Amino acid sequence: MPAHVFGETLQATNTPGGLAMRIEFSFSDQKFTASLYDSPAARELASMLPLDLTIEDYSTNEKIAYLPRKLTASGNEPFGDEAVGDLCYFAPWGNLAFFHADYHYSQGLVRLGRLDDGIKPLLTRGKFPLQAKVAGP
Repeated sequence: MPAHVFGETLQATNTPGGLAMRIEFSFSDQKFTASLYDSPAARELASMLPLDLTIEDYSTNEKIAYLPRKLTASGNEPFGDEAVGDLCYFAPWGNLAFFHADYHYSQGLVRLGRLDDGIKPLLTRGKFPLQAKVAGP
């Protein structure tokens, strides 16, 4: 069953997707948005906003940011269509994973959504304060 992408704001709607959610992230001089899929973990993440986190490089293909508490991983199923630009949650560690290069599914990885405008902001190397909030229209 394909995931449904939410729309523009965190509001209840009468659309088949249920809630509409987009998150705006900013760190250093970088700003980007991600559209969330219709899943329990994505809705739980949106309910935590706004958040002040720390984003840092992990391996050579992703940036990560630890959440203040773990999200649900219920309803998650393995996926095989991994793509650069995926926003995921790694349940065992409790962190967001922003993929800016190829990756492979591993147990405990929950796909939350997709970056809206590409990966360029994630190529800024280093560790920075990260702000996450509901994206405006």
